[in-house]
Amino acid sequence: MRFEEIVEKTREKARTITPDSGSFLAVEVHTTGEGEGVFYVEAKDGRINVEPYEYNDKSCAVTMKGEDFIKLLDGKLDAVLAFTTGKLKVDGDVGKALEFSKLLKK
Repeated sequence: MRFEEIVEKTREKARTITPDSGSFLAVEVHTTGEGEGVFYVEAKDGRINVEPYEYNDKSCAVTMKGEDFIKLLDGKLDAVLAFTTGKLKVDGDVGKALEFSKLLKK
């Protein structure tokens, strides 16, 4: 899967989620392998934005293979299991990464 397809699939998923209006979460996603690239997911003011850019004031950054990120979006890969098996790496606040994974499960 190409990077642009991963970003678009993330946008499609984001359209189905309504985050709490008072919460803020900014996660930079680094995909490796096929579909390599960097984009961010920001939950702010009850909306989720997904953009193919780096995010300087991020809560955390996650790194994983593009195919594994798609599995995470589809609910076929548990974030905690991915983290403990090394498929998901977190730079920054691990609690925010967990919050991000819960947001994707909605």
